Amino acid sequence: MNLLDATLIRFLFASIGCLAAGLAVWGVLALAQRNLPALGMQRTPWMLGQVALGATFIILMLPQAQQLHMLPVFDVDLSPMTAATVATSPQTLGPIGTLVEPRSWLAWTAWTWALAYTGGLLWMLARLFHGQRALAQLLRAGAHLSADGALPPMIEVDAPISPMLVGPFRPRLLLPLALRTIDPLQRELIVAHELTHWRRGDLWWLAACALLQALCWFNPAMRLLRARLVWAQELGCDRDVLRGRPQVQRKAYAAALVAQLRFQYQAAPANALAFGGVAPDTLAARVALIRTPFLARNAGRARCAGLAALALVFGANLALQPALAWGDAPETLDCTLMLDAATGAVLVEEGRCDVRTTPASTFNIAVSLMGFDAGILQDAHTPALPFKAGYIDWQPSWRATTDPTSWIRNSTVWYAQQVTSRLGERRVQDYVGRFNYGNQDLTGGVDRAWISSSLQVSPREQVAFLRKVANRQLPVSAHAFDMTAQLLRLPLLANGWQVYGKTGTATDDGAGDTDRALGWFAGWATKDGRTVVFARQNLGPGHPDRAAGPLLKERFLRALPGRLATLSPST
Repeated sequence: MNLLDATLIRFLFASIGCLAAGLAVWGVLALAQRNLPALGMQRTPWMLGQVALGATFIILMLPQAQQLHMLPVFDVDLSPMTAATVATSPQTLGPIGTLVEPRSWLAWTAWTWALAYTGGLLWMLARLFHGQRALAQLLRAGAHLSADGALPPMIEVDAPISPMLVGPFRPRLLLPLALRTIDPLQRELIVAHELTHWRRGDLWWLAACALLQALCWFNPAMRLLRARLVWAQELGCDRDVLRGRPQVQRKAYAAALVAQLRFQYQAAPANALAFGGVAPDTLAARVALIRTPFLARNAGRARCAGLAALALVFGANLALQPALAWGDAPETLDCTLMLDAATGAVLVEEGRCDVRTTPASTFNIAVSLMGFDAGILQDAHTPALPFKAGYIDWQPSWRATTDPTSWIRNSTVWYAQQVTSRLGERRVQDYVGRFNYGNQDLTGGVDRAWISSSLQVSPREQVAFLRKVANRQLPVSAHAFDMTAQLLRLPLLANGWQVYGKTGTATDDGAGDTDRALGWFAGWATKDGRTVVFARQNLGPGHPDRAAGPLLKERFLRALPGRLATLSPST
């Protein structure tokens, strides 16, 4: 899977996450308003609801933040070549040569959605442009009225519009010529309403709202939240204009609202605030509020309740997103986990063993099982594949004909890529699912998911997988078990235990050196009918001349006889 496909898939899931967040935000705010009607007069919760959806959409489009993001490099000792030299090789991200995988259905879905989103975005921008053009025509056709220089200019137009304030950068007040026909007090209150919008900065709120609407045009919750924001702005201006006014002026204000239905502008631009620019049912609610303004007394409590509910939903939404991980990866990570293969009993558990990281070359255990089961690999020396220009060649030993034995011994990345590419994405995904391997995420590509770190596994998940390997409980052939064990077989320990294992090494992909090196050694040991499964993992300062995986393996095997001797058969 190429970078563009992976990016578009992330965009698809970001859109889905935005829709889910919209449902939660709208539901919570609507419920809060039902219990506290005064929330309908508060702009902040409805605006922040839109900001929360836009932020969720953008955050989910950022590169996936795994619990620990490392880049696998190699896991055999190189002398005098160091891990840092290989990790920073300019060929690390070079071409894969003949490894070209057909685009998956998920990638095609992501491409389709990207095209649909682009079309919708262009349509939204066209609407905004059309609205701006209509406003410009009105402004050119209008007559400027004398006004106080400290206030926005007033322009009178001979058009069936409602009085409206337009333009956040250069605010101007458009007044219909027909406004001269209504009562002077009503006209004064209408102008006061629009100037209150200007003083409150409502046009800037609507401008931000228009941008968010364009960004998340596909989310119906954005339109609902915008409608509530406009409604809250109108109610807020009603409240501020009428504060302290006598009942006779309140009645005049209500009459002005009714009169404006004659001037309703059906296609009001998105960045304009029109007095009375609401539906008849909302107009009735505004008139009722004018008569009984008691809701304003609960405004502060309603605002606090709305913000608290919104913060709770937004925080919960981010916490539940698998693409988001709170905090940075731990500076050090050290886990030793050993299980009894027969019973699953934990024999040794030291350190933190639940953090997922890249499996690095330990994934070759799974690849070996897949390859032998599918018949792509035949025996310890077949097939022997020649090295080709364009293959990953981080080590000199990789630039040679490679067979299954030398592949496992040298952790030759391009050989594993040949196996997974010949299997195809569908079959590899099926195997990974049946193995229940880690997070089962192959979005990084069938030929590099364990390199780009979309595939992640914790030590606990490693030993659960290896226990099934040792007990031959995976849905693969006996030949696959036999050959994989043969490839993983290590020299017999001094106390008679036979060990089978694979190393893995990765470095911090942002560091480019061995300051943070991840080492894996995972496998199983058998003696006298008893099998112990193990996973050893360490993240910390790297050795300048040794790869983390082999160094960890060496130290673990040195201590393993003593550890096994302390484990009684009944443990």
